[in-house]
Amino acid sequence: MLNLFEFQSITAVTPMPSRWEKIIAVTRGGVQSIATMKLKIQRGKKIALLIDGPNILRKEFGVKLEDIMEALEELGNIRVAKVVLNQYAPQGLIEAVANQGFEPVIVSGETGVKLAVEAMREIYNPHIDIIALATRNAEFLPVILKAKEKGKETVIIGVEPGFSAALKHAADYTIILSSRGDVNERQAVQDTKARRS
Repeated sequence: MLNLFEFQSITAVTPMPSRWEKIIAVTRGGVQSIATMKLKIQRGKKIALLIDGPNILRKEFGVKLEDIMEALEELGNIRVAKVVLNQYAPQGLIEAVANQGFEPVIVSGETGVKLAVEAMREIYNPHIDIIALATRNAEFLPVILKAKEKGKETVIIGVEPGFSAALKHAADYTIILSSRGDVNERQAVQDTKARRS
């Protein structure tokens, strides 16, 4: 029988590719891998991501939530993730949104109004550094401008066709997803500040 005072365990973490870490324990019997863990929290800017569901999550676009999250990882940490949907959203879509770690926000009226309200809430949240909106609609231009006025960095995420040129030029960063749902990172992230310089 093992005496608890004789057993000493040292836990160490060794890095693995793609932000996975292997947790090992060093015991008298040797080194053992006891678990793997994906690092979700990283240092950097805190992002509030708000998605206009009826405008972006359409079958004809094939946009995946994973693609949006992956594109934003270079900029910082997603701390708030909400998808605004209307009452006609299929139950399967609502479940998929929730399974990806997003908060589904269901509204019976206009989704644009709720998205604007949520965006304003995050603009005034002192714990958020970047406001990211996934929409193609130019009606959110005042939200982008207000966020910049309050010192927040802005990201606009969209897909062609119908992606507002005004939104693309107003945001600090523009991410254009391909209609197949793939993200071409070299061409997708455009720093509009650099374009103006």
